[in-house]
Amino acid sequence: MKPANALPAAPEGFPPLDPQQAAMAAEALAPDQRELDWDRLAARITAADGDLKVLRHLLASGQLALRKAFLDGAPASRLVRDRARLIDLLVNAAWARLAAPVLPDAALVAIGGYGRGELHPCSDVDLLILLDGELPAGGEEALAGLLAQLWDLGLEIGHSVRTVADCVAESRRDISTLTSLMEARLLAGGPDLLAAMNAALAPEQLWPPAEFYSEKLREQRARHARFDDTAYNLEPNIKSGPGTLRDIHILSWITLRRYGSADLQTLVEQGLMTDVQLRILRRGQEFLWYLRFALHTLTGRREDRLLFDHQIRIAQLLGYRDGTYMLGVEQFMQRFYRTVMDISRINEMMLQLFEEQFFGDPQAVPIEINPRFQVLNGYLQIADDEVFERHPSALLELFLLLQQNPELKGVAALTITAVRRNLDLIDDAFRQDPRNQALFLQILRAPEGVTHELRRMNLYGVLGRYIPAFGRVVGRMQYDLFHAYTVDAHTLFVVSNLRRFALPRFNDEFPLCSEIMQSLPAPELAYLAGLFHDIAKGRGGDHSELGAVEAEAFCREHGLSDYDARLVAWLVRHHLLLSLTAQKKDLSDPDVIREFAETVGDETHLDYLYVLTVADVRATNPKLWNSWRAQLFEELRSLAKQALRRGLGNPIDQEQLLADRRQRARALLRAAGLSDAQIDEVWQAFNEAYFLQCRVEEIQAHTQLLAEPGNRDRKVLVDVREQSHGAGTAVFLFTPRKLYTFAMATAVLDELGLTIADARILPLPNERSLATFVVLESDGQQIRDVARILQIQQKLEDAMHWGPEDSPTVSRRAPRQFRMFPTPPMVSFATDEKNRRTVMELVCGDRPGILAEVGKILRNHGMKIETAKVMTIGARAEDVFYIRNRDNEPLSQAEQGRLAEELETALAPLGPA
Repeated sequence: MKPANALPAAPEGFPPLDPQQAAMAAEALAPDQRELDWDRLAARITAADGDLKVLRHLLASGQLALRKAFLDGAPASRLVRDRARLIDLLVNAAWARLAAPVLPDAALVAIGGYGRGELHPCSDVDLLILLDGELPAGGEEALAGLLAQLWDLGLEIGHSVRTVADCVAESRRDISTLTSLMEARLLAGGPDLLAAMNAALAPEQLWPPAEFYSEKLREQRARHARFDDTAYNLEPNIKSGPGTLRDIHILSWITLRRYGSADLQTLVEQGLMTDVQLRILRRGQEFLWYLRFALHTLTGRREDRLLFDHQIRIAQLLGYRDGTYMLGVEQFMQRFYRTVMDISRINEMMLQLFEEQFFGDPQAVPIEINPRFQVLNGYLQIADDEVFERHPSALLELFLLLQQNPELKGVAALTITAVRRNLDLIDDAFRQDPRNQALFLQILRAPEGVTHELRRMNLYGVLGRYIPAFGRVVGRMQYDLFHAYTVDAHTLFVVSNLRRFALPRFNDEFPLCSEIMQSLPAPELAYLAGLFHDIAKGRGGDHSELGAVEAEAFCREHGLSDYDARLVAWLVRHHLLLSLTAQKKDLSDPDVIREFAETVGDETHLDYLYVLTVADVRATNPKLWNSWRAQLFEELRSLAKQALRRGLGNPIDQEQLLADRRQRARALLRAAGLSDAQIDEVWQAFNEAYFLQCRVEEIQAHTQLLAEPGNRDRKVLVDVREQSHGAGTAVFLFTPRKLYTFAMATAVLDELGLTIADARILPLPNERSLATFVVLESDGQQIRDVARILQIQQKLEDAMHWGPEDSPTVSRRAPRQFRMFPTPPMVSFATDEKNRRTVMELVCGDRPGILAEVGKILRNHGMKIETAKVMTIGARAEDVFYIRNRDNEPLSQAEQGRLAEELETALAPLGPA
């Protein structure tokens, strides 16, 4: 592996220049082929005298030379400045020829990133035409000609025409305008006009440093909020996301406003920043510049998002290779996330120092908390520089004090520096010290601030030192669409979710979880399970088993009882059990419930597992949690709880289950106004399988619908309504028993952009069948629009009158990201002897029309679908089908083989987008 700051000499994943491009690049290069030949370029641009064909050729030549330098490993800091210099030549030549003769007293000024002299291949070129008064005659035409030529060259021009007074007025109104003008750089014209503007925009005139700082801090917080306040999104924005280039820019802008220089070396000279911190920022900026230059080069557009499509190619460009347990792209992204964590930490520290400068009381006297810590201007700080060396336990005590004193604004910047400097004190002896173990458990058990301080511990590097296994997953991504965050960010989101369940002020968010969490005997055990549930990711083997070993050892070392240690380890080992059972198994089967309850063992384990599961799924991906999953999890918990209370040796049998459901459904129907005679008449059409497969609320809805006059006589009856418990929209089809109902209905629903969460096809007497689907909008939301519900109903009614040869097709394209994660289809079979059916599990790449395609293939093979459990994990579909053959029997080995072969062929991965 290359060192952290190495750039490749022989990149892969980016096409090299072809011979014609190489020849064009050579035209712009000096004889040594390393630098651009600036004098020759300037002379040729001047000689072109506005000839667009020649100028375009020279611009292309220069940009190809920069691309060659990039591919040869030139530092990004040189490349962005060279591109700004190249554009300077073209802009100045156009100004001299088209505008300067008419506007001799105007100034042509570069602003924004161009003003800083930093241009990436597709960056905007922002210009200010600064006037000393009204435009003279012919000025408007001259500027129009100037801008037209620059646009015709292919430059993305942003421009404004203003007087100094205009600049002042706009800057008072909008601090973003001021920020852009603060970075002004003269290209052509009189320097006196630019100097007058700078004087008029000086801090003494408007936006003094303290106000400027406050507004920029507000901007940063709003910007971070747009990215969920985390730099750990899997497709991060490298310009605007937390910990990226904008977080460095804001420090430069405040430094410029405060000290008159945007060079961060100024902060070192002022004693606010250390040389080490400056090196970290400059190294981080160089890395992010390199990535941004690569993105622009790769895409040919102003692309600042590090999309999955580009991550592999840039990882190859940087020389990363797949390892035994970690893909090259994951290694590259871990470097990215650790880089932005460093930038975030230094950004926090510098902003806090500015806060103290602008708003702190210079006469304030430190208030002692204890011999090791004190408070100054609202920030916690160490009493002297040697506190951590004398008292290493203070490295944990710091976070406990923040929890105990919630009025504190944070940690003093110099104390953060001291923490970082002394991280090596957190060694094996530190971890085994009972004082430190007690401090860590106190932090977990604190009534407030648990999540906040764990995140701060991670940011400062303390958490990864105290739990080395956690340190190994800091910044570790999982290259898929299922996990939206890095392992460490996801883990802390899990703990955050658990904490919200534990705090009464959040009871309205997840009432059941809050009720359970607040009744647990030791909620810190749930937090420990959350911390360790994914801690063994990336090691090979089963991360749940490996993590359980780590968790139990940690708990025992920290003095927890044998029971508590085993409980935490059990939760880590089984943290996927409830989710997978609810989403992939038939909850109407008493054996499934009994097996799950036997694994859980008691209600205490069930309650801990339930809150951990909900917290985990919600923290995996914001789009993953929906009302349907919530209902599945609640249903499984309720059924398991009933089984545990009856006793595992006294499981409920099928007859009892049927009687219970009929009794409860009848009570609801009577309350709704139906007579026993009406109920019995409808139920004559239902068999035992129906009552086993359907929930009580569904039985009520179906019975009421079929009890309406004429409905049972209709050839096709379609009903779409919101479920009474709010978990998705129920789609009900009462049709002749045809083998293509599933394929037809899923095609229609998929083409309408709906997510199918559940599907059941129930054969009924008299050659009828009842199909039920639970659907959600593609974003997981309920379908509430009446017109949308009517559209679904009408489309389904139309499709149910078509023949098999008229099956609707799904024309929606797969999302861009799905094509980046091809999953070869795998089909497996198991026989459910008790229920005389085959369980077929299908794993393949998700895409529109999957269920419809499966339905068609099953229909062609004469297979009958009883139930489908649909589960999507990022770009992968993991669906389970309960099926029988034409003879209403489980599939034979030969039938399984033929079916698997056709499915694997039909569902082969899509090609690249």
